[in-house]
Amino acid sequence: MLSASGPYSGHLVRPSDHRELKRIAFLQCVGSRDLECNQYCSSVCCMHATKEAIVAKEHSEGELETDIYFMDMRAFGKGFDRYYERAKNEYNVSYRRCRLPVVEQADGSEELLLSYLDEQGNLKKERYDVVVLSTALVAPKNVSQLKKAANINLNKYNFIDTKPFASEDTSREGVFVCGAVSEPKDIPETVIQASAAAGRASELLAEARGTLVEEKEYPPERDISAEPPRIGVFVCHCGINIGGVVDVEGVVEFIKDIPNVIYCEHSLYTCSQDNQQKIKETIKEHRLNRIVIASCTPRTHEPLFQDTIREVGLNPFLLEFVSIREHCSWVHMTDKIRATQKAKELVAMAVSKAGLLRPVYRSSFSVRSEAMVVGGGIAGMTAALSLAEQGFEVYLVEKEKELGGNLQKLHFTISGDDPQELLQRTIKQVEDSKKIHIHLNTSVEEFTGYMGNYQTTLVSKNGKTQKTVIEHGAVIIATGAAERETTEYLYGQSDRVITQKELEKKLSDEAECATITSAQTIAMIQCVGSREEEAMYCGRVCCTQAIKNALKIKQINPKANVIIFYRDIRTYGFREQYYQEAREQGVIFVRYELENKPKVTAGQTSQDTLQIEAYDPVLGEKLCLAIDMLVLSTGIAPRVDSESLAKTFKVPLDQDGFFLEAHIKLRPVDFATDGIYLCGLAHSPKFVGESISQARAAAARAATLLAQETVQAKGRMAEIKERLCAGCGLCVGVCPYGAREIDSEKRIAKVIEVLCQGCGACAAICPNAATKQVGFAKEDVMAAVDSLT
Repeated sequence: MLSASGPYSGHLVRPSDHRELKRIAFLQCVGSRDLECNQYCSSVCCMHATKEAIVAKEHSEGELETDIYFMDMRAFGKGFDRYYERAKNEYNVSYRRCRLPVVEQADGSEELLLSYLDEQGNLKKERYDVVVLSTALVAPKNVSQLKKAANINLNKYNFIDTKPFASEDTSREGVFVCGAVSEPKDIPETVIQASAAAGRASELLAEARGTLVEEKEYPPERDISAEPPRIGVFVCHCGINIGGVVDVEGVVEFIKDIPNVIYCEHSLYTCSQDNQQKIKETIKEHRLNRIVIASCTPRTHEPLFQDTIREVGLNPFLLEFVSIREHCSWVHMTDKIRATQKAKELVAMAVSKAGLLRPVYRSSFSVRSEAMVVGGGIAGMTAALSLAEQGFEVYLVEKEKELGGNLQKLHFTISGDDPQELLQRTIKQVEDSKKIHIHLNTSVEEFTGYMGNYQTTLVSKNGKTQKTVIEHGAVIIATGAAERETTEYLYGQSDRVITQKELEKKLSDEAECATITSAQTIAMIQCVGSREEEAMYCGRVCCTQAIKNALKIKQINPKANVIIFYRDIRTYGFREQYYQEAREQGVIFVRYELENKPKVTAGQTSQDTLQIEAYDPVLGEKLCLAIDMLVLSTGIAPRVDSESLAKTFKVPLDQDGFFLEAHIKLRPVDFATDGIYLCGLAHSPKFVGESISQARAAAARAATLLAQETVQAKGRMAEIKERLCAGCGLCVGVCPYGAREIDSEKRIAKVIEVLCQGCGACAAICPNAATKQVGFAKEDVMAAVDSLT
C-alpha cells in the first residue's frame, strides 16, 4: 500500500471503500510467542511495525494516528532504541502494552473494532480504519524437501538446525546456511551471516581459488574528445521516496531547456534492471556522451550506473550523480515547493558539471596478501583462523598478556553449552596455526599506507619495549567491549549488590555457590545504565543473561525467590523458550518505567537484608521486598581506548562510542575506509555466536581484497601541477583520507592515488592553485567560472 507501484500508488486509503486512512492499528506477535504454534519470537516485527508506522505518517496527507499494540518492545539491534524513541517523540507513534487484542467488524460501518485489556486489566475498545498484523516468520514450506536433498537436520521449529557457536554450520560438513531459514533475523544479521557462510565455504575451497574466474568483457570505449557535450538526464521518483515530495515531472521540464541536454526523462525506479537497459538503449539512440543521474545516494548506486554506461562504450567517469533523495525529499519533506526548487538547482548544477567531464583511467596497485587482526578475543581469533584457513598469513595483535578477551568471563550459556571449552579449543587452534603470528602484550602505535599496502608499527612490552613494523594488505578490528560501570542501586557500597557477570562467576564456582543456596530472595534489575539518554541502546544480551542465571539459581535452590525487574524482556528468536521456562519455574517478572525506577535501600548493618521498592503496573500498587541479594544487568559499553584506536586507523565511531560500519544493512562489517573491517563487540553488543559469525564475515570480506593481485585506484582524484606546488603541506593536513604526503626528494606534495576520493579539500586550501581534479579540463572550469562571474 505504501509503494508507489502498489495498488493505490502510495496513497493510504482503505481497501474496501478507498477512504483516506485516519487511524491504523498494528498488532504485534500474531502467530509468534504463541504456546499453541510458534513459541519463538520472530525478531523483526517490532522494528518493522515501527518503521511502517513512521513511513505511513510521512505518506499521509492529513493527520494520521498510528497505534502499536505489543507485549515487549524488542528494539535490540544497533541504533534500534534511538529509532524507537524517535518514533514516539518525533512522530507521535503510540505504543500500547497489552495481550493480543480481539478484532471485530464495527456495526454499521467499514471500521474495525479492537478490544483489549490494558496492563491494569481494564477493558478498552478502539475503532480503526485498518489493522496491520505482524505475523510470524516461519520456516519455508519446502524445507523438508531441502532437508532430505541436503541430508541436514531441522530443529523443533522446522528451521535448519545449526551447531552451537557456529550458526553457519549445519549438521552436515560442507553444507552451510545463512539467513532466516536457520532462525528469524533482521537484514544486518542476514547479510553478516551470508558473508560468514561464504567465508566458511572459501576455507574449504582455498586451493581452487580463482580457477574458474571469467573476466567480464566490455566493448571498446568511445572516443568523445571531438564531440560537443550531449548530456542525458535521468530523474528517479524512487517510488515516492522522491516523488512524494519533489515534483519530478517539473524537474524534468526545467532541465530540458538547459544547453547541451539532449535527452531528459523520469522513471519510477531508475536503478531497476528494466530502466538500466533503457538507459543503455537511450545512450545508443541519441549518441549521448555524458550522463546525469538524479536519484538517491551515490554511495550505494553510483558504481551500478558507472558499470551501466561502460557496457555501451562510455568511460564510467562520464557520469555525474546527484542525490535529490537525501538532499531534497528526505530533509525537506514538509516543504514540497522549496524541495522541488532545490532539486532543480542541484540537477542543473550537475548538468553544468557534466559538460566539463573528461574520461578518467584508473591506475592499479599491487596488494599484499597478509592481514592484521587487532584484538585477541573470540572474534579476533575466529577472524584470524578463518583467514589462515583461506591461505593468508595473519598477524594477531592482543593488548593483554593472554588471548581470550571477554569470553574468559563467560562460564555457561542458556542452552547449556560450554564457552570455556570453546575458548580453550580456539586458543589451541590459533597457537597451532603456522599462518597466525601472535603478538601478546602488544599495542598499535602507528598506522600508515593504503588499501592493500599498509604498514603498522607495533609496540610490545614483554620485559622490554620493542617496536615491530608489520606490512599487510587488510585490517580487522576486533577489540571488543567492556562491562558497563555503575554506582546505581548501592553497587560498590554493599556486598549484597553484584553484577550479572559476578553472579555467573559465583554460580560456576562450588565454593562461591554457598552464598546462592543460602539466599531466600534474589532480585535482578535490568537496563542499569542502558536505554537512557547517555547510552540510548540495548545491551542485547542482558535479558537472556538474567534469565540464564535465574534458571541456574532455581536449579541449585528451587525454593529461592527470584524477581526480575525489567523494562522489556528481549529474548528474541529461539531464546523465547527460556523466558517461558523461567516463568514456569516460578521466576517473577515485574515491569518498571524509566521514570519510576526501583529504589534500593540498605539495612543498618552489612548483615541486614536490602529493601527494594518498585511500582507494579499490573497490580497497580507499590511492592516493598526484603532481598538477600541484588543483581544488576549493567550492559555493555565501548572500550575506553576506542577513540584513540579510531584516530590511529582513521575510522569513525558512532555516537555511543562503538565503531561505525560503512552501511548498517548493506556493509555491516566494512568501514567506509576500504581495506579495514570490524567484528565482535567492537561493533555493538552481541552474543558469542553472533560475534563468531561477524568475525567470519569480516574475514570473508578481507579475503575478497587479499585474494586480488592488484587493486584499482578510485579514478576521480586530485592531480598536482608540480611547477606551482611550493611544498607548504597545507593539503597534507587538510586531507580527510590521508591521501597526501610530501615527496622528500622533490619537496612537493604528492597524491597517494589509491586513497584519494577526489573530494577537492586540497584544491580548496591550496594557495598556489597547484591542485585540480582529474577528469576536468582546467581551462574549461576557468571559462565556466568566468562566464558565471
